[in-house]
Amino acid sequence: MTSLAWARRRESAGRFWRQYRTHRAGLCGLAALALIAVVALAAPLLVGDDVQSVTDARGAALEAPSGAFPLGTDQFGRSLLGLLVWGARVSLAVGLLAAALSVAIGTLVGIVAGHYGGRLSTLLMRITDWFLVMPSLVLAIVLATVMSRSMWTVILAIGVTSWPTTARLVRAQTIAVESRPYIERARALGGGHGHVMSRHVLPNVMPLVLAQTTLCISTAILTEATLAFLGLGDPTVVSWGGMLQDAREAGAVSSGHWWYLAPPGIAIAVVALAFTLCGRAVESVLNPRLGVGR
Repeated sequence: MTSLAWARRRESAGRFWRQYRTHRAGLCGLAALALIAVVALAAPLLVGDDVQSVTDARGAALEAPSGAFPLGTDQFGRSLLGLLVWGARVSLAVGLLAAALSVAIGTLVGIVAGHYGGRLSTLLMRITDWFLVMPSLVLAIVLATVMSRSMWTVILAIGVTSWPTTARLVRAQTIAVESRPYIERARALGGGHGHVMSRHVLPNVMPLVLAQTTLCISTAILTEATLAFLGLGDPTVVSWGGMLQDAREAGAVSSGHWWYLAPPGIAIAVVALAFTLCGRAVESVLNPRLGVGR
């Protein structure tokens, strides 16, 4: 039975990849993400650990792009190319972890509300509605302000404020799954609430959760950049949003030092677009009726 299950999973994964390959935009987004991920993981080998050090800076302050510094330097004389590579590690990590936390909370709330129904569902949906009407960025700013400034605070602030959309989608899908005949058979054979939710409902909502996760990552990265730009990020780590904050404090906007602002801004836009393209492609493969363009 185990070998048969793995064979079916491999067949399903192969079918998914064959359909995904037909989406050119999704392939472009996946290729961009793979390249950025490889660069981020290889940052210690590509630029070294000392690129973040202010005391070991090798250039002049706010030096324009040149052969020695392809993207110029910051106000401390550090290479912006090296900082951009190191910032990819933090921005991607925060985006992935925050999106995972957000989707996990939303999936749990959605499945429980859709499965049990009644007053519990009403209570959970009213809580969800409250989070929906409140601006998530404002709530994230409040949490990041009252808690200690660290990367984990940013992840928590983003994760606990951006789950309501996932909860709504998963609840609707759970109600649809619960109406199928095999759910009634599972209950008739003695399957309890935990068995039905974990063995029958969760596998059927996972495709929706996967698509939602890829779409949430881009939002999480943009939110992290916003919090860092507002000075609410971890001051001890380099991130793309933190680079924008440093550029603002250094007066790069008024002094015309465009090379300080452009690289991190473009990097944030490229990663957010790449995740969005991947998410749309995944969504189209898992639900062809959406008719997402290729």
